[in-house]
Amino acid sequence: MPHELLTPDTCSLALIDYQPQMFFGTHSHDRTTIVHNVQVLAKAAKLFKVPTILTTIAAQTFSGEFIPEPQAVFPEQKPIDRTSMNSWEDANFRKAIEATGRKKIVLAGLWTEVCVAFPTVQMLAEGYEIYVPTDACGDVTEEAHERAVQRIIQAGAVPMTSLQFMCELQRDWARGETYDGCMDIFKAHSAYGIGVRYAKQILGEHASEAGG
Repeated sequence: MPHELLTPDTCSLALIDYQPQMFFGTHSHDRTTIVHNVQVLAKAAKLFKVPTILTTIAAQTFSGEFIPEPQAVFPEQKPIDRTSMNSWEDANFRKAIEATGRKKIVLAGLWTEVCVAFPTVQMLAEGYEIYVPTDACGDVTEEAHERAVQRIIQAGAVPMTSLQFMCELQRDWARGETYDGCMDIFKAHSAYGIGVRYAKQILGEHASEAGG
């Protein structure tokens, strides 16, 4: 059910078209912020062993390769390259989603109105539950992004943020096996990381007992 919290063993992640040409046209958000947020998603998925799919459009002929920051999290994975704007209309993307065996799909990409909205609407119609970290998405204008977010919510998608995705998988700071990994993500990609570093300076290792 879309009202349940996500867990590492029930969801998968799809990252769509984080490519230079798509970033050039993105003006709804600060582009550096999007780069940080997609890294939060990628690193959290890797940390919690969430199946992750990378896909691009016309990488060799027009849009460029998947940007290196999230690609470096999955160095062994070659993104699925497509000609279709809608990932769900690409047979290889569909097979990759189906191969995860999971119905809860966290989906983010550029641009929101096309590469996020189109597969979201169709996948919802086919029985998938779609969660969209909107702060890791972007579009040509603020209005384009907001209308797309409204559309996917009306269709039944669940909006969220990138750090929420990570925290939803962690849930309890007593989960020691992923605690340090979460703190590393906070420190590298969020303002909260400033506080984490400061707490370590003041409290030393005792800071590990203080969760957010």
